[in-house]
Amino acid sequence: MATINATITLTSPDLTSDALSISSTSTLSEAGVNTGLSQTDGLNRRTYSSTVSNEPIAVAATYTDDQAHKVYIKNLSTTASEYVIVRIGATEVGRLYAQDWAFIPWSADTTADDADIDIDTSDANMTVEWMVFVEDFA
Repeated sequence: MATINATITLTSPDLTSDALSISSTSTLSEAGVNTGLSQTDGLNRRTYSSTVSNEPIAVAATYTDDQAHKVYIKNLSTTASEYVIVRIGATEVGRLYAQDWAFIPWSADTTADDADIDIDTSDANMTVEWMVFVEDFA
């Protein structure tokens, strides 16, 4: 069994009246049990030669639905104005600007609305990196 730990640390000397320092770690586990997530479809990195719209990076039908999957996505651009729009189905989750990243839970629910994770890129020649940590493949 694999052990996957995710840690986020947020610090700022001037966001609040006192210095901010928050750190949280989680061991990624399967739904409803203490068994760790043990699979991934690998680290993916792709440079898109032109802008893309509704480009799938995680297709829900590939994974068992209603599980405790986790998804990491990063915009590797260094140009501040370049962004990636992240969508789950028709819902826009948000925009990742240069060097922004997201780590989100994902059920891959295929019984309701489309649950694929798609991206749009704002510009040509952008590189996006992603990885799905999987409880089980379909």
